[in-house]
Amino acid sequence: MRTLRIRTLAGLFVVAAVVSWAGSRLWDTVGTLPGVPVAAPIVLALIAVALFATALSLRSRLRAQRERRPGAKGVDPLAAARAVVFGQASALVASLVAGIYGGACVYLIMYKLDMAPRRDQAIYAGTAVLAGIAVVAAAIFLERVCKLPEDDDKSTTPPDQRRNASR
Repeated sequence: MRTLRIRTLAGLFVVAAVVSWAGSRLWDTVGTLPGVPVAAPIVLALIAVALFATALSLRSRLRAQRERRPGAKGVDPLAAARAVVFGQASALVASLVAGIYGGACVYLIMYKLDMAPRRDQAIYAGTAVLAGIAVVAAAIFLERVCKLPEDDDKSTTPPDQRRNASR
């Protein structure tokens, strides 16, 4: 499984923000700009909290397992892999959504802050961007928690041959 690349997430964010800004500008010249839902930052924040809580739970269980504490509850590798995949998918979607709301927020800040409803929309969009960044941070933290330690032996020799060579 490949790790998340911050460059990829940042690129996705920037492209979505530019397209969203241009789309908002075009849409506003044709008609009325659609509103930013109040639930957008709330949903993103809930996803960030779920990812962060999962990461903390897995980290404490892995630490207890490493330290061989009596009664330590093990971590199912498949469950950890599922959590990482959920985190990666959430980070990709959150960076896209944060970019969309970021572009809309920039457009609203540049042209529409004189109206109170648009000011509220800019606040909702900015909060959604912050919540999207929190999702990405929690997903990267979860991925780091579940990362397997690197092998000390960097050779390409299969393990059976290494054992036979040491005899």
